[in-house]
Amino acid sequence: MDLAVGSQARVVQSSGTLPASPTPDGVDPQEIEMDPAFQPTDSAIVPRYAGIATFMRAARAEIAPPLDIALVGVPLDLGATYRSGARHGPAGVRDASRLIRQVNPTTGVAPYRLCNIADVGDAPTHPLSVERSVDLVQAFYERIHAIGASPVSVGGDHVVPLPILRAIAKSRPIGLLQIDSHADTFDEFMGTRCNHATFVRRAIEEHLIDPARVVQIGLRGTRYGDDDIVFGTQAGLRMITMDEYETLGRKAVTDEINRVLGQAAPVYITIDIDGLDPKEAPGTGVPEPGGLSMRDVQMILRSLTGTAIVGADICEVVPSLDPTGITCINAANLMFELTCLVAAARAP
Repeated sequence: MDLAVGSQARVVQSSGTLPASPTPDGVDPQEIEMDPAFQPTDSAIVPRYAGIATFMRAARAEIAPPLDIALVGVPLDLGATYRSGARHGPAGVRDASRLIRQVNPTTGVAPYRLCNIADVGDAPTHPLSVERSVDLVQAFYERIHAIGASPVSVGGDHVVPLPILRAIAKSRPIGLLQIDSHADTFDEFMGTRCNHATFVRRAIEEHLIDPARVVQIGLRGTRYGDDDIVFGTQAGLRMITMDEYETLGRKAVTDEINRVLGQAAPVYITIDIDGLDPKEAPGTGVPEPGGLSMRDVQMILRSLTGTAIVGADICEVVPSLDPTGITCINAANLMFELTCLVAAARAP
């Protein structure tokens, strides 16, 4: 794959493919010796409430080899058109992710055993210019891509995927799974072409994503007009509304997602937290009732284990709009799911 180099981990003993679930005695038959500098804080030894927060208690590191997966915050919300505050998403998710442990209960993937993973901090942004911020973010991710690492990020509003894709998908268009209540395919909004309602259209125009390998799931909510989703239909995107999701059922939808994306060609995943129903993610700028459950999204993502996932993000988390904290908790858990997918894709 031309978008990411293999892991720097050294295989000590291997039984072949990654197991679908842990063995009964809890021992992973694929033992991999990792750089100890990249091991996360063990919450069975150090209490979760102690220490400086990093994403999922990962090590803090600079962008340099032998880093395999870079956990990144992007505190940018200048593209939001209603309720702002997603610039605080990375900080909120870092703190909530103290809850995360180290092994996926369904797939058995233990990402820290497969890859060198670290929190590399936040991408730089300009507090008064979305255009300047996009350039700064792109340059930051180009550094990550240059060392062969894969990014897993927390925004920020849904402008964030555009500079990431500009950094990692220059060589050829890649597939996209977008979990979202909105299609984000406007040409412009409020007289601007760079905002959280346009990133998919810009990415298609710039040949960063392949329209034939784009799946949008969770679409719902009232529309501005009859032409809101015309571009996506004409471009050939596979748009799965919540109405269709309920008609087909989760199993049929996961099969369709896997069919469209394929397993071998590279795929990027972006999750707008408003793809979840507001009862599970009230802390977001534009909540839309009648959305996906957290369980649905977990199982959709787990079905993609083994797919060539080259990066991922979660966006539109606004901690200040959710005093319960469940939005950040669910975003942190989704970040772990995405990290598991990227680690499985990179595993030797």
